[in-house]
Amino acid sequence: MKRPQAVPGPWLPSTYQKADIYALRALSLGEANDEQQRRALAFITALCGTYDLSFRPGAQEGDRDTAFAEGKRFVGLQIVKLVNMSNDLISKMFEKP
Repeated sequence: MKRPQAVPGPWLPSTYQKADIYALRALSLGEANDEQQRRALAFITALCGTYDLSFRPGAQEGDRDTAFAEGKRFVGLQIVKLVNMSNDLISKMFEKP
């Protein structure tokens, strides 16, 4: 599976393959097989730029581009955090006092 390529402007669409489209569609319908589920999650985190550097150079435009990229990255980081959270921590977070 090829990961989407980072693009110069964080607001520009990422590259995708036909299999990415079908994986996302199957996931949204609740019909994704194991491989499609993994592919869809990998694609979503790549779209968010989760593991990319969010900094964009430039005085004024760079600041806006960086803020935009960091907003996308924040979403990806939240997804990764929840996916990797231990069962013990989840249980503790939702214990009733």
